[in-house]
Amino acid sequence: MERRTFIKNTGIGVGALVTAKSIPFQILSSKPKLDQTILGHGDFKYRLERKWGNLNPKNHPIKNCHEMVMDKKGRLLMLTDHEKNNILIYEKSGNLLDSWTLNLPGAHGLTIHDEGDSEYLYITDSSLGKVLKCTLSGEVILTLNPPNKIGEYRPDMSFNPTETAIGPNGDIYVADGYGSQFILQYDARGRFIRKFGGASILKEDRFQQAHGVTLDTRDPNNPTLLCSARMKNAFKRFTLDGKYIETYYLPGAYVSRAVIHGENLYSGVCFGMEEGDYNMKMNKGFVTILNKENKVISNPGGNRPKYKQGKLQLMLQDEPIFKHCHDVCVDNDENLYVCQWNAGGVYPYKLHRV
Repeated sequence: MERRTFIKNTGIGVGALVTAKSIPFQILSSKPKLDQTILGHGDFKYRLERKWGNLNPKNHPIKNCHEMVMDKKGRLLMLTDHEKNNILIYEKSGNLLDSWTLNLPGAHGLTIHDEGDSEYLYITDSSLGKVLKCTLSGEVILTLNPPNKIGEYRPDMSFNPTETAIGPNGDIYVADGYGSQFILQYDARGRFIRKFGGASILKEDRFQQAHGVTLDTRDPNNPTLLCSARMKNAFKRFTLDGKYIETYYLPGAYVSRAVIHGENLYSGVCFGMEEGDYNMKMNKGFVTILNKENKVISNPGGNRPKYKQGKLQLMLQDEPIFKHCHDVCVDNDENLYVCQWNAGGVYPYKLHRV
């Protein structure tokens, strides 16, 4: 809180110290253009900056802003499914530093992992059925063998991966969220270990749209996996060897991947509902934030979370700020960057913590 208060009172941010030579793609503005609306609840409230990530679409076109991660240098790397620039690299001020592409038409999931010698990106392309490991500059160094090529899927089973997570020992977990609904585990060299999950509406240890998988290290002595079951409005917790533990039900929220920052969990809600109509609705996105007890404490863009007799009540979009929130990135000042799918080509929004 002291750091945020200092920045708020002085008006000085990290971006104000950047020289003109380091911002070849955008001109640094004197101060962000913040919306007057306060989003969120309790201690997790934010001011919106809609134009934070805006670029010239002729030079850096996007289709969908799928996911974003932050590296050790504080750079924000965002994945798009536009073949001209799969990766856009921003400063926290919103200035573009670099861009590159792997010519992936369905780039969807982006995970960063520090392996000691360097940081690496893991990228999924759900349309091509590819899972790639590459350097931060885009050099591909590992491609996983898809399960239908190594006898782990029947010929009639589809493989359309949406996300990865990296275990404490380097194991690679792949969520087949648009395919056959399994979480697949490989070792660090890409050798297949096991799969778990699969499709089911009723079974607790299975998925309907296993959209995300995340390593949860909030209990350092017992790291686990948090897997999204988007169509079930839930996160499901598993051990690292695929044993089901529990479900966190988030009524009304068709969640994307879980993002762990400090003691809290953040997620973009891609689709929502309407009061009295419990079918999935387009253009009803918001952000949801859970504390270390996995209780919802804030819904930026959504209604205030309410619990009755310990049960979370229906969560709905409260303001039409977002269309479809596909991912959230949290920086070291606890500001949020929201990536959207199917949102009219908008670049990421920044939510400034207040």
